[in-house]
Amino acid sequence: MDKRTFLKIASAGSLGLMLAKGSQATSTQTSENSLTSLATDVKPISAQERRERIARAQQLMTSYDIDAIVLEPGAAMVYFTGIQWWRSERLTAVVIPQSGEIGVVCPFFEEPSIRESLAVGEDVRVWQEHESPFALVTQILAERGIKKGRVGFENSVRFFVSHGILATNAGLNAVAAEPVTRGCRIVKSHHELTLMHKANEITLAAYGYAYKRLQKGQSQAEVKTMMNQAMVALGGSQPWSLALFNEASAYPHGTRQQQVINDGSVVLMDCGCSVHGYQSDISRTFVFGKADKKQQQVWETVRKGQQIAFAAAQVGEPAGSVDDAVRAYYSSLGYGPDYVLPGLSHRTGHGIGMEGHESVNFVKGETTRLQPGMCFSDEPGIYIPGEFGVRLEDCLYITDTGPAWFTSPPESLAAPLGKLVPLAL
Repeated sequence: MDKRTFLKIASAGSLGLMLAKGSQATSTQTSENSLTSLATDVKPISAQERRERIARAQQLMTSYDIDAIVLEPGAAMVYFTGIQWWRSERLTAVVIPQSGEIGVVCPFFEEPSIRESLAVGEDVRVWQEHESPFALVTQILAERGIKKGRVGFENSVRFFVSHGILATNAGLNAVAAEPVTRGCRIVKSHHELTLMHKANEITLAAYGYAYKRLQKGQSQAEVKTMMNQAMVALGGSQPWSLALFNEASAYPHGTRQQQVINDGSVVLMDCGCSVHGYQSDISRTFVFGKADKKQQQVWETVRKGQQIAFAAAQVGEPAGSVDDAVRAYYSSLGYGPDYVLPGLSHRTGHGIGMEGHESVNFVKGETTRLQPGMCFSDEPGIYIPGEFGVRLEDCLYITDTGPAWFTSPPESLAAPLGKLVPLAL
């Protein structure tokens, strides 16, 4: 079964599960049909923008003395070429030389599908099932004058790919491609920020929809499904959701515990979607019914931690200093130290863009200095094993004058959603 068929079946199964749950699910579906897309006013990345990205990559290759980079399917391939594909034992690759046109290598029978999303370049070379794709890669390199030299591979490139290419030409040496790919992707353009802003708008609107429909007795699976379907109805694609109730909220990514909403339940949700390939990531923590004193106190501490992280994210500061600032505050209240629980057991935030998690991170020891156009999550949760956890997460971007929110953190447990913030650029 190919990936696209699987996704269609999986999606249909999720909808069938909702419809099978009876009148409550039918009512929810009817309500979702009243939601309208918020994404009609944004456009995808253009072919011209991708050509400019390739030109920037070639400038960086010159600076770093890299003769070419070879990309496997993934975010970088989409970023430069628009090709939306997946990795399998059959190699599909993009070659970007330091100068000259890019080249694409793919299986013969996949060429029509590859060309559907290819936005730039005409040199597509195909290989048959009994042939070596690696020879085609080195052929493209040789035709661009690269018969020996330094070829960049991202860390995620599989060994059989880099090994296969280098084995066809002993004059090629492997180096890291990240100075080029990360060098291009780490700073977002205004268009990229606009798409991320829209994805965050959609996710926040879906939170507003789901929050009003939380009910006693609901399962984690039901809430996740409701949230995902709302994001799709609002114009998001590839939605994902995490819903953790009660003690399960003390584990940042959950447990296998089956939990339902009861009076006084902590409901921790972590959700996002994509708009034209750009991601959102927002976490909210609610209390169903009346919060007790400890729940209220921890929630307010996490909100304060978010604000401390935001204030520390200044142009020119090392990214690790943001994490340091939050942990210093938490330690002053008796949490931690460092990653010790009760406290913050994960980094304060991560880079975000085309992927939900990108470098650089707000984590101890990260020396990369913040610069305009970089984007991060800000999510300094607190987790108390055996009781509950609280996480508030909003994404920010760095401007010339400091950090700016895509969505503002919520004001209080009584008003726990937050608001969309207009782009500052």
